[in-house]
Amino acid sequence: MEEPIMKKTQDEDRLAQLGYKQELNRDWSMLHNFGVSFSIISVVTGITTYDLGTSELLTGGPGVMSVGWIVVCFFTLFVGISMAEIVSAIPTSGGPYFWAAILAPEGQEGFFSWVTGWFNFTGQFAVTTGITFGLANLISTTATVKTSYEPSAGKTIGIYAALLISHGVINSFGVHLLRYLNNSSIILHSLGISSFAIALLAKAPTHQSAKFVFATFNDGTGDPIGWSQRASPAYVAACGVLMSQYTITGFDASAHLSEETNNASWNAPIGVLMSVGCSAIFGFFLLISLLFSIQDFDRTVASEVEQPVLQILIDVFGENGAIALMTLVMVCVWHCGLFSMTSNSRMMFGFARDGGLPHFFNSVDARFKSPIRTIWLAATLSFLLAIPSLGSTVAFSAATSIATIGLYISYGLPILIAIIWPGNFQKGPFNLRSASRIVGLVAVCWICFISIIFCLPTTNPVDSQTLNYTPVAVGIVAVWIFGSWFLWARKWFTGPIRQIEAERAGIDINEPGALEEAEAAGKLQGSVSVSKS
Repeated sequence: MEEPIMKKTQDEDRLAQLGYKQELNRDWSMLHNFGVSFSIISVVTGITTYDLGTSELLTGGPGVMSVGWIVVCFFTLFVGISMAEIVSAIPTSGGPYFWAAILAPEGQEGFFSWVTGWFNFTGQFAVTTGITFGLANLISTTATVKTSYEPSAGKTIGIYAALLISHGVINSFGVHLLRYLNNSSIILHSLGISSFAIALLAKAPTHQSAKFVFATFNDGTGDPIGWSQRASPAYVAACGVLMSQYTITGFDASAHLSEETNNASWNAPIGVLMSVGCSAIFGFFLLISLLFSIQDFDRTVASEVEQPVLQILIDVFGENGAIALMTLVMVCVWHCGLFSMTSNSRMMFGFARDGGLPHFFNSVDARFKSPIRTIWLAATLSFLLAIPSLGSTVAFSAATSIATIGLYISYGLPILIAIIWPGNFQKGPFNLRSASRIVGLVAVCWICFISIIFCLPTTNPVDSQTLNYTPVAVGIVAVWIFGSWFLWARKWFTGPIRQIEAERAGIDINEPGALEEAEAAGKLQGSVSVSKS
């Protein structure tokens, strides 16, 4: 009993060194920490609702999907390794925006923290929109099998709202209930999806060849001329791997839950790496199982149910079997959305605690030890982001792109800062030593590459319904971030608040400019620092 208590005390001391009191309930193990990120990545969500589920069979086809998955996971692992090294040194619920402030040069802490925080903030609720709205679409589509149900944008939004409410209510009860659901999510996403893939391969009447799965290129990006002719096959291949990249997203959740994780300086980075590695393996197995089990490629692409994965299951198991297996998929996606909101709320709570959001959201419920206000902030923003889908078929794609670009920019900025100013990075137990800057450089280059590719059009010809609105959406976010900084935030936002030190000095940490005045008067010792524990 003494060792866990000692570890918890060390974690609280470490948090105090970073300038914070222990407010959230710290009772998560390394397995629980890993499970949240693993659930949010949720390869079954990405592959069924975005990869095979929409246009990837048309954008490059099976060969691009299978080989592209390997390429994406390889380079994403560099991002994960760099993030793991940083979270080991700086285990707080704020995650990337706090890292950016700690690693930034003196005088620039507020700027880098503000930019990173708002990109991460936007990506957080956008990824919840992508996950849960994708689930609403799956429910609507599956409901058409053997029934007279006719989906509509309004009905799908209604289902989406109900799902968000269910996630908000459960998250509001705190981490004790989430721990049990976390365990069930790990089982569903590992044993459940493995059983799904094995059953699919075993039951399929015929199997596609390895050449079909790994070497078949298909350009369905235009009629009659696709992007392989208008641009090049490489252009189509690059666009075809983007949804795999969307799938392997959200592993910063292990950082956002570090204040609730025991021995966080070690368990949180391991949670990041395990979630990326395990998702890469399980995702590849599921993906090739689906590709090998395609019975008729043309029928799958032009499915009457407008859902290729559902069509594959119908061809293999019949309608009843397909409904049963899609129910398993939907339960997994529901868990994914649930824990995405968990991660959202922790990041938003940390950002509000440091002044990036209104002080109203800097609140932890005394009974459930849960940031209830930011839970419902995440739910509300996620719902609002899906409203444009009522009038546009491309709104959902824009949401997924905003999520991926926003999150990965927020991952990349602290890594880039650590490369440029390595002297500010005092490392924790997980230490890459001399390989740190090389791994970080590969990670930053990959993030730059995917951010550009995500902004390119994937359908020819380009019109109002096929235009990629991602550059517009990301541009609006960027204008807000930089405009708000230079117009007013730079006058008062200094980055992470040294809460314990400020409160002990009798300073009102919620008053804009109070910290700067206190530092000028010598009441505080300056910027927060990170020392080895």
